[in-house]
Amino acid sequence: MKILICNDDGYQASGILALYEALKTIADVEVVAPEQNNSAKSNALTLHAPMYVQTAANGFRYINGTPADCVHIALTGLLGYRPDLVVSGINNGANMGDDTIYSGTVGAAMEGYLFGIPAIAFSQTETGWAHLDVAARRARDLVAQMLPSLEAVAHGAQPTVAPWLLNVNIPNFPEDQIRGVKVARLGRRHAAERVITQISPRGQTMYWIGSAGAAKEAGEGTDFHATSEGYVSVTPLQVDLTHHEQLSGWAQTLARINPVNPVV
Repeated sequence: MKILICNDDGYQASGILALYEALKTIADVEVVAPEQNNSAKSNALTLHAPMYVQTAANGFRYINGTPADCVHIALTGLLGYRPDLVVSGINNGANMGDDTIYSGTVGAAMEGYLFGIPAIAFSQTETGWAHLDVAARRARDLVAQMLPSLEAVAHGAQPTVAPWLLNVNIPNFPEDQIRGVKVARLGRRHAAERVITQISPRGQTMYWIGSAGAAKEAGEGTDFHATSEGYVSVTPLQVDLTHHEQLSGWAQTLARINPVNPVV
């Protein structure tokens, strides 16, 4: 089985190194990752600047682009084959709740999903890489559970199934303190902290995006709650942003506003 690994912290980050070492024991893995930290780049693609692929001493390939760029370039010509799974991470910090909208880690996995390839985004809940070895083993174990079904599809023994996208958050706990795995929905965060301003040496005002807000909706059943209780949270994601329940209501509203050209 062939796995493409990417991340948003950059090809030299501890998380992607640990993930590579763990997954290479169960599959053929290849790394195509950003040259530098690209956190919070979401699904951004670089359309107005050239990108270059370089190879590090350890064989990792890296690109001066976003996480989504890396997966996109890998899948549309660089690899020369179609991987069975795209895995992103391990991210240096949580991607729970609203974080998933901004996350470059999730964006990389989502790019694989958009190409019809199953994908998983892995993150640790706290920054600093504490117990990274545990997170890497947990990631490997979860991927290992997926491989038999992916292999069956690849060999035609099982009908092709629709691609899936999983967002996984692993507590920074020792092995004996992780209680298991829970499937959970995304929670919600409060609005981000106030923007930080500073004066540059040239007297100009600089702005820094503030820290993410605290958990707002973190009750039982959410990813925030699961990880706080010592579980690995697994959340299946979808890309369709349509608010289906509001379609008919908005059609009626717009028909009243513009009766000459009714909305169909």
